[in-house]
Amino acid sequence: MAKKEIFLEDAVLDDLSEGLDIIERPITGGGFRIFAWVAAALVLLVFLKVFQLAYLKQDFYQSRALANAGQETILQAPRGIIYDRYGVPLVSNEPSFDVNLNLSQILKDKSHLDSELATIAAIVPFNVADIKQKVLATDLEQQAYYPIARAVPLSGIIALKKLNDPAVVIENGFARNYLDGPAFSHILGYIGLVNQSDLTSNPSLRLNDEIGKVGLEKQYDTQLRGVNGEQISFRDAHGNVIDEKTLHQPVAGDNIYTTIDAALQQEFYTALVTRLGQLNRTSGAGIAINPQTGEILSLISMPSFDGNNLTSSLFTDPTRPMFNRAIAGLYSPGSTIKPLVAFGALEENIIDPLASIYSPGYLDLPNPYDPAHPTRFLDWRPQGWVNMYSALARSSDVYFYEVGGGFGTQKGLGINMLHAYWEKFDLNKETGIDLPGENAGSLPTPQEKEDRTGQIWRIGDTYNVSIGQGDLVITPLELIRYISAIANGGKLPTPFIASRIGTDATDATVVHSPTLTPITMKDPAHLAVVQQGMLDTVTKDYGTAYPMRVVPMVIAAKTGSAQIQNNTKENAFVVAYAPVPNPTIAIVVLIEDSVQGSLNAVPVAQEVMQWYYDHRVNVTSQATSTSLYATTTPATTTSQ
Repeated sequence: MAKKEIFLEDAVLDDLSEGLDIIERPITGGGFRIFAWVAAALVLLVFLKVFQLAYLKQDFYQSRALANAGQETILQAPRGIIYDRYGVPLVSNEPSFDVNLNLSQILKDKSHLDSELATIAAIVPFNVADIKQKVLATDLEQQAYYPIARAVPLSGIIALKKLNDPAVVIENGFARNYLDGPAFSHILGYIGLVNQSDLTSNPSLRLNDEIGKVGLEKQYDTQLRGVNGEQISFRDAHGNVIDEKTLHQPVAGDNIYTTIDAALQQEFYTALVTRLGQLNRTSGAGIAINPQTGEILSLISMPSFDGNNLTSSLFTDPTRPMFNRAIAGLYSPGSTIKPLVAFGALEENIIDPLASIYSPGYLDLPNPYDPAHPTRFLDWRPQGWVNMYSALARSSDVYFYEVGGGFGTQKGLGINMLHAYWEKFDLNKETGIDLPGENAGSLPTPQEKEDRTGQIWRIGDTYNVSIGQGDLVITPLELIRYISAIANGGKLPTPFIASRIGTDATDATVVHSPTLTPITMKDPAHLAVVQQGMLDTVTKDYGTAYPMRVVPMVIAAKTGSAQIQNNTKENAFVVAYAPVPNPTIAIVVLIEDSVQGSLNAVPVAQEVMQWYYDHRVNVTSQATSTSLYATTTPATTTSQ
């Protein structure tokens, strides 16, 4: 009998399985699916990273690769030129040299970083410790170069080239030159190096790019900036250039053709500076606008600054030269609000324009708690009997106390109706001007006062806002916009500065056309009454702007002064438009902390209007029409 063959493996397995209940299970489909999803996700991540490197950031990494292979030089694109309405350039681009550090080169040997920076700083001075800290903190994945000096003199460039240091990159650039810096500063603004927030919001920017910071430079930075070019210089081991390759040529930025009248701007600026100097004052504003179209002819804020000579002290100066008072300053408008109150009173049938109210120089409001001591509201002088026409011309406070708030048998508009008419003229909204930093007016209400102060609204509050005092504050731009609507027959213009943008004046694209929003009126004759009252302000010998009568064109105006800081100071205003009946210019003049109220502002307005008559009205021929849109039918929108 043959021996039974014994297999050790089977014996061991039998022993192990003895007494155990073993069930074999196959791997489920869910496990395979999880593995498949993980594998697919990894493949997708790899694909997305490859796509990002190859396509989305191709230019960036190609640039970095070339920078590592040689020396990349940016060919700076010249910014577009900003012109006035007659083609006069307001800025220019002057050739200059900029100096940057090639980070990959200067960080190759960090042990020599201090000495290398010190050598460079001996030629173009900078704080070595500060630049070192910033260089070390720069993200090399995002920035290949760090700027250390701009607009370096030729002598400094020659000395830097003698160093033959591959870490020093010299770029041919352009320095922005503002042709009459202080006069145009709050229109044009200025440019400056990007900061970290700029880089975060726009990753396409480089650390040594310059962008617009305020004014038109900021508003239209994308159009003005253009596209930089790039050039690569390949060097041998000794740092000698052996080849150069231009990757792409720079593309100049677009030009901006504005509505600004440069000669008028200079005249207005000089008149305001001179008057402020005579009064020993520093602050004010002036705006000129075409009331038929909304074109800004001139815009000034004082004190000003020079975009060619910016210093850190400008940003801490207590007189705030960097603040654009014309579009962002909030002021009580004083008596310049009275034409709007008069219009509202006529529309609501509060008073007949020929009905008279007597002003002895004050209004005594009875005090029910102490009849012997009424509350007295002063007029700026006794006016006698005045109707709406003479009340506007004389600027009677008592008349507008009564039609605004009511007194005795005379019904008043009341705060709610006053508020409705302020809103009708958009005094609580930004005008939409194409400049950054505009503010909107603040219109008081009884509820707002109670929430803010814990006190109820009283009739005295209504009296104050009826003459443009109290908590009513608006910007000079909102003020002249509402006056423009009175001048043009009841249409609110949207103010604008840039009219066309393009590489050439002949093919520039229109970016702003006149837009006028009609004011809803019950009777256009009511506006004519207000217009006549503003004419009387200049033409009648009792008018507060009577000195302006010497200008040989028909001018309508309204003066105003607003007491501030607990009546310790007074701001002076004058608004005016001409020539009547088809005005092409409306102006506002503001002098802060005036010496004699509105009398301080009238001479400036008179001088500006005289210049405008001499140079823009009384001419037999002119190369360019006063309005860029003289043959264009203004666009209109429906008021809300």
